[in-house]
Amino acid sequence: MHKGKKKIAIIGVGYVGLPLAIEFGKKFETIAYDKNLNKIRNLKKNIDINNEHSKIEIKKAKKLFFSNNLNDIKFCNVFIFTLPTPIFKNKLPDLSILKKSLIDIGNFLKKNDLVVFESTVYPGATEEVFVPILEKISKLKLNKDFYCGYSPERINPGDKKKKIKDIIKITSGSNLKSLKKVDDLYRSIIKAGTFKAKSIKIAEASKVIENTQRDINIALVNELSQIFNKLKIDTQSVLEAARTKWNFLDFKPGLVGGHCIGVDPYYLTYKAKQKGHNPKVILSGRSINENLDNYIFKKIDNILNNKKLIYSKLNVLFMGLAFKENCSDTRNSKVFKIIDKYINKKSKINLYDPNIAKFSLDKKYQKFYIKDLKKNTYNLIIISIKHDQFKKIKFSQIKNYCKKNYVIIDLKSIFPSKNVDFQL
Repeated sequence: MHKGKKKIAIIGVGYVGLPLAIEFGKKFETIAYDKNLNKIRNLKKNIDINNEHSKIEIKKAKKLFFSNNLNDIKFCNVFIFTLPTPIFKNKLPDLSILKKSLIDIGNFLKKNDLVVFESTVYPGATEEVFVPILEKISKLKLNKDFYCGYSPERINPGDKKKKIKDIIKITSGSNLKSLKKVDDLYRSIIKAGTFKAKSIKIAEASKVIENTQRDINIALVNELSQIFNKLKIDTQSVLEAARTKWNFLDFKPGLVGGHCIGVDPYYLTYKAKQKGHNPKVILSGRSINENLDNYIFKKIDNILNNKKLIYSKLNVLFMGLAFKENCSDTRNSKVFKIIDKYINKKSKINLYDPNIAKFSLDKKYQKFYIKDLKKNTYNLIIISIKHDQFKKIKFSQIKNYCKKNYVIIDLKSIFPSKNVDFQL
């Protein structure tokens, strides 16, 4: 990194990039770059379209600038990538967004610049895939001409208590000099402190197992829920009893989506298979969570048949579209797999989520979006997420939205099980 002032470029201004940019923008000249013109236009007005940050929060970053023009980050000396790393339909890692951006930045890379990756990847991706692209485009050599590090993001969308500065940050570098640069950089904004990983691969692996561990634990309680349902035992009551043991891990059943838990395990299994190892436990957990929508649909189908309700005459209300509670992120939200089943069955559907704006949905779903619930309208209500707004609703209010012959599915156990037709 050049001696003197840091000039930081954040590449990708979403759920990960924006909070990072805000914190750096309080101390250093920071340019938050994103190709999304609408997002940048709003951020220039201090508006976060994801509703994670208030205007006041953004305004506090006095040295932060927003841009969708690559030339604006030309003269930065720190480049931090916070771009998404999704998966293809065949569940293989999709690094294309990051690779394309690396080509752009490679043309700007200068002697002593620092490049840091925050995107979740498989162990080895930074040094085996990303660095060679930068070296080829820039004609510079790692650790001789420029420096590289990896510091995995730990942002928790919807969490208003644990902000970026309150979460310990893992840092790593391509050599000791790089590690010091990366660690010094993040320690300047992270109050909780940093943890220096011994290598970039270790930092990459630590990130990918965080969500893999959660995925497996959720898969376990999802399977337990299915077993207890057959035994006619209330799952929530079982979990409540089990929680009294001091070392019981308190996971809850539910749909597993989003850009982390439902994706990251495939990055690890991809690398494992490359090395000749078949990751049975991880993929088994993934299979349970990936197929939960089919299990839920079949359970509802049996209930509808018993009540003589026909799909083509159903009025269905879906309450909750985000992949997790109290956030506006619908990426990889598994509730849409259930929604699609009712669309295919020619049911009349409404989609309701007070945290989500209509324009943020795929066009396919926008016509079903509603802002207000209507009384005496629905035969089937499916509550898929535990937003704070939903927890405040009384069961009597939910019943008011139903027709005489109705079914209520509560996938997040907001109400007592005796009041609803099915819970996980």
